[in-house]
Amino acid sequence: MSDEIPPTAEPLEGDDLVAVERLKDAFAKLKAEMGKVIVGQQQVLEELLTAIFARGHVLLVGVPGLAKTLMIHTLADALNLSYNRVQFTPDLMPSDITGTEVIQEDKATGIRQFKFLRGPIFANIVLADEVNRTPPKTQAALLEAMQERQVTVGGERHRLPDPFFVLATQNPIEQEGTYPLPEAQLDRFMLNIMVDYPDEQEEFDIVRLTTSVVKPSVTKVLSGADILELQEIVRKVPVADHVARYAVRITRMTRRGKADVPDFIRDYVSWGAGPRASQYLVLAAKARAVLYGRYYVSTEDIRAVAYPVLRHRIVTNFNAEAEGLKPDDILARLLKVVPVDESEAGPGGKLPKLFRSANLG
Repeated sequence: MSDEIPPTAEPLEGDDLVAVERLKDAFAKLKAEMGKVIVGQQQVLEELLTAIFARGHVLLVGVPGLAKTLMIHTLADALNLSYNRVQFTPDLMPSDITGTEVIQEDKATGIRQFKFLRGPIFANIVLADEVNRTPPKTQAALLEAMQERQVTVGGERHRLPDPFFVLATQNPIEQEGTYPLPEAQLDRFMLNIMVDYPDEQEEFDIVRLTTSVVKPSVTKVLSGADILELQEIVRKVPVADHVARYAVRITRMTRRGKADVPDFIRDYVSWGAGPRASQYLVLAAKARAVLYGRYYVSTEDIRAVAYPVLRHRIVTNFNAEAEGLKPDDILARLLKVVPVDESEAGPGGKLPKLFRSANLG
């Protein structure tokens, strides 16, 4: 698989350590620039940037009016990347996203030939707005692009620009006229980020900011080449065996068919997360560690990214629905019972010397 995690990783050194500091500084600058337009939502911004530097796609779920679209647009403004928005509607066709072939005539020779006209998916950042408002046939147009970073039209493959991110939004409360995303498509999103209501002070600041004549401008922080370089640094971050096993154990504990899973998993879960969840737990934890200036991954990083990585990969059953339990409720209970195997972490539960590096911040 393209997202396969290498079994071992070399310690960071030299220029890579400098790049870690650079990524931490870029993270702070990006949050500051986006903070000029977006009030609050710090956790959402952190998770969004975690996915960007881990080379993953994001699904933002929240009720209308919480600035999901504005957040993505502001991120594109802060990054020197191309950006396209696709408003998903019931009559949207796959070719409206990927592009189509048209017949063109050469005026000089009179020869007619097919020419591929690129669709809006040919951009670094693609906003799939209200992705659940279009039928499955059109939703599926994103599958190849998200996984293979290419589209196939007329039997010919067309590579997408690199870096490439699909950032989709979804309204969780309006179900009429919507088409729920298939599990296979949900699994392509690295993170499912929940966007909640702002607190009172934040809402007051939003009102003051958006009802005045002042229009804040966002300064570009990183280019596409910078992002690709920093994504490679994230991949190089070493992970101790006991941390990787902790991520795998959490994922496996969501599968009700296993003998050692907790009773509440059997009671409330129909289907658990697949191996891609373990991969994304480690990759997102790597990105989070680097964003905080550390060049090693801890089990706390795994726990911090567990909710956005796993909430859309756990399918609850009727029992959970009857008791009002959401995937987040089940994850909260699961994280309390999954043990951390410290036997591989050295004496006293300390990390091996390779991973016990000083915090850069």
